Amino acid sequence: MSRPRIVIVGAGFAGYRAARTLSRLTRDKADITLLNPTDYFLYLPLLPQVAAGILEPRRVTVSLSGTLPHVRLVLGEAGSIDLDGHTVHYTGPEGDGGSLPFDRLILAAGSVNKLLPIPGVAEHAHGFRGLPEALYLRDHVTRQVELAAAADDPGNCAARCTFVVVGAGYTGTEVAAQGQLFTDAQVRKHPLRAGMRPRWLLLDIADRVLPELDERLSRTADRVLRQRGVDVRMGTSVKEATHGGVLLTDGESVDTRTLVWCVGVRPDPLAESLGLPLERGRLLVDPHLQVPGRPELFAAGDGAAVPDLEKPGEYTPMTAQHAWRQGKTVAHNVAASLGLGERRAYRHRDMGFVVDLGGVKAAANPLGVHLSGVAAGAVTRGYHLAAMPGNRVRVAADWLLDAVLPRQAVQLGLVRSWSVPLDTASPELAHTPGAPEKEPPQGRRSSSEPAKNQPAGAEPPDPVRDPDADKHPEPPGPVTRPDLRAGREPTPGSSAAGEPPPGSPAVHKPHPDAPITPEPRSRQPSEGDQETHEHR
Repeated sequence: MSRPRIVIVGAGFAGYRAARTLSRLTRDKADITLLNPTDYFLYLPLLPQVAAGILEPRRVTVSLSGTLPHVRLVLGEAGSIDLDGHTVHYTGPEGDGGSLPFDRLILAAGSVNKLLPIPGVAEHAHGFRGLPEALYLRDHVTRQVELAAAADDPGNCAARCTFVVVGAGYTGTEVAAQGQLFTDAQVRKHPLRAGMRPRWLLLDIADRVLPELDERLSRTADRVLRQRGVDVRMGTSVKEATHGGVLLTDGESVDTRTLVWCVGVRPDPLAESLGLPLERGRLLVDPHLQVPGRPELFAAGDGAAVPDLEKPGEYTPMTAQHAWRQGKTVAHNVAASLGLGERRAYRHRDMGFVVDLGGVKAAANPLGVHLSGVAAGAVTRGYHLAAMPGNRVRVAADWLLDAVLPRQAVQLGLVRSWSVPLDTASPELAHTPGAPEKEPPQGRRSSSEPAKNQPAGAEPPDPVRDPDADKHPEPPGPVTRPDLRAGREPTPGSSAAGEPPPGSPAVHKPHPDAPITPEPRSRQPSEGDQETHEHR
């Protein structure tokens, strides 16, 4: 008798732990296949430290094949799922297609950047969801400081050394906190014009930093940011973005070359192709993480609307803390459906939160005990070392070296601006020259397209409040998808520098600092996209 086939789509917090737990529970009694666009698990909470030059990129990645020896890894992006035929169709990294038959399917595809139709944002902002975006930001910030140090015009110098971060949740707060330290260290080696220093702005429509957390954590983070020199603007967001700067909702115009978009994310659009009940883009499941009426289908992580048994009538928020634990629970329930053990309902209480503010500063409330300063910094780093499924010694070594040695601020040039568009269904992948041009697989769409079960611009009721859904209203006006514009998406056979090969039709690939003229687009993103707090 053939062994049951289990397919897991996605290797984020939920998918990775589900694969690791299932390989232990089944003990070679099932064939486990993990489908993922990359060959690593990304530990997202430490991504701001990669952008700030503290950690090397591979420190926050854990090899899938190296840590899941009894799991078959297939590189590719899931396109369409035939539930009746028990088959997942996918596209490989070189454009080739394939299919995976299954007896049990776990959807753990995660989430993508949330894009609102604010004019110019799609063209001039960059997200912070994947390793390519962190590497791009690290190079870009370094380049702006170096260009500012050599600039003769005071206005040009000030614009290049002004960095705007939109969204004061976990990601935006940590990016701004780490970024200010990073640029301050750089200007000590590349002094700017007299009286100038790097300026970081943190914007949010909310009335306080980290609005989803305890007020004491919020006050601690706000105090550290302001003492460090970050310009914290609550009740303010971006009204329009251009090549030369941003127009704020309070009417002020800020000259800048850097706009980091951290307003949140939305569930991966793959679930919408299944034609099953959704909750704001998340696949509805029961407390056992199983889709009602589909005994072969399970879901966990950011793409699953899991009933919160601690808060009846609500769903668990999109956090790594929940995704990691849901991965373990869904693995037990899939094994139980095959006759191995008993199934269990998902139930979890938050044990506290930690926010790394750079250096020795942090804010934390483990087990409800409020901490700040050095004590919070020690707890935060200890938590991350305990939570990481690998690379603990390497991460600790990088932290030690960063404490005693200056950071290396160099541009590697590995990721270009057009290779990390904000509007993409695959933030974990960089668009590379020579990659095959292809339409999105059936069932997948850009993160800016409306959900099939709701009209564009509709705001459905949501028992899980998105902390940023009301903070960034969608003004009228067109927004251009960067991946459909000339110069934002490489053409087949183009060179590493983004230039077309000799004899090919000219394709405009602008310099990162060249102005870009937006073009209209007809599709609008759906509102109500759930923000994920990918830390903790």
